[in-house]
Amino acid sequence: MKNLKTIAIALFVAAASISVNAQTKKIDAKASSIKWVGKKVTGEHSGTVNFKDGAVVLKGKKLVGGTFTVDMTSLTSTDLTGEYQGKLNGHLKADDFFGTDKFPTATLVIKKIGTKAKNVYTATADLTIKGITKPINFDLAVKGNTATTAFKVDRTKYDIKYGSGNFFQGLGDKTINDEFELAVALKF
Repeated sequence: MKNLKTIAIALFVAAASISVNAQTKKIDAKASSIKWVGKKVTGEHSGTVNFKDGAVVLKGKKLVGGTFTVDMTSLTSTDLTGEYQGKLNGHLKADDFFGTDKFPTATLVIKKIGTKAKNVYTATADLTIKGITKPINFDLAVKGNTATTAFKVDRTKYDIKYGSGNFFQGLGDKTINDEFELAVALKF
């Protein structure tokens, strides 16, 4: 019985020290940014989408996790203005693409972190877009209270097939690449 109490106390102290060592830091959603680029046969469009909230989890100075929510209703193109920008933004928010009326947020939850180099991590995360969750891998560089990453997302995995040459025939120069690019800068 005495050994059982000793083991229970040791486990409690170990669990308490683990939670004390891990620190959750909220991101500054206004100072953090997400830039996107979508390419097609005849060119590309670029823009931004805003964070709603998010947090990184650190043990000391080492990144060990994170959870982020993106406000998909903030999706906008920055390479167009006026009527053309309004048309593209409307189309991107429609059900053909991100369906922001039904799915106003997207989430990314880091599930696993590995060290690639000093202050550079490999992350495996669950990305949820349009209610569909798929794993995604990317590198993340951390310096002080900032983190940056760039990666590609295959939109067809999230039921965004509009203009995809893999799903529709005869699109010609109207074909849109299945992958879009994201460049993310976090401030925390």
